[in-house]
Amino acid sequence: MATNKYISSTCTIAKNVVSKNGVTLFENPGADITAFLLSVYQHFHFNYPKFYKMDNLSKLGWLTAEILLKDDFERFNYEPEEIGVVLTNSNSSLDNDLKYFDTISDIPSPSVFVYTLPNIVIGEICIRNNFKGEHAFFIQEKFDAAFIGQQVNYLLDNNILQACICGWADVLGQDYKATLFLVEKKKNGQALLFSPENMNGIFNTI
Repeated sequence: MATNKYISSTCTIAKNVVSKNGVTLFENPGADITAFLLSVYQHFHFNYPKFYKMDNLSKLGWLTAEILLKDDFERFNYEPEEIGVVLTNSNSSLDNDLKYFDTISDIPSPSVFVYTLPNIVIGEICIRNNFKGEHAFFIQEKFDAAFIGQQVNYLLDNNILQACICGWADVLGQDYKATLFLVEKKKNGQALLFSPENMNGIFNTI
């Protein structure tokens, strides 16, 4: 049965700015993507050594998810199997695929090869948070809020999930953007209705 769902929290990382729930939390103008992602990790005092081994797409998605959930997500209300992830982007893992291709002429790098799938970022988020619910990664030309809403509504309306992280995470060279939404069935505080209009409004802010 279809019921209202709510956006409990949002986080966007783009253009050297980190924003959560519409508030800018961190900026590092002028830094390239590698330096910027590292500066975000250090600014929020995260302690997760595996971060340093990730490709840029995984770093971007992982950081956005960490900030999204930080202080706002009451995970003890859910079983690990009740929390899932639905992500989209337009470039798949091409940023890392090109880096791997560059290693083939010499010695192919297993540490680079392991990130030549876009859904690895979902794995990094789930391993970090012990999420064991349904997950999916879709490749699309542009951010499609209606499509994401359709996927997430199906999972929550059919009780496959009780909460879902969804949105966009994309990297190609120095061009990057991630916008993630925490969607739950219950309304907490000033949570917004989970709708394509509200998702588009948030995504287009930065």
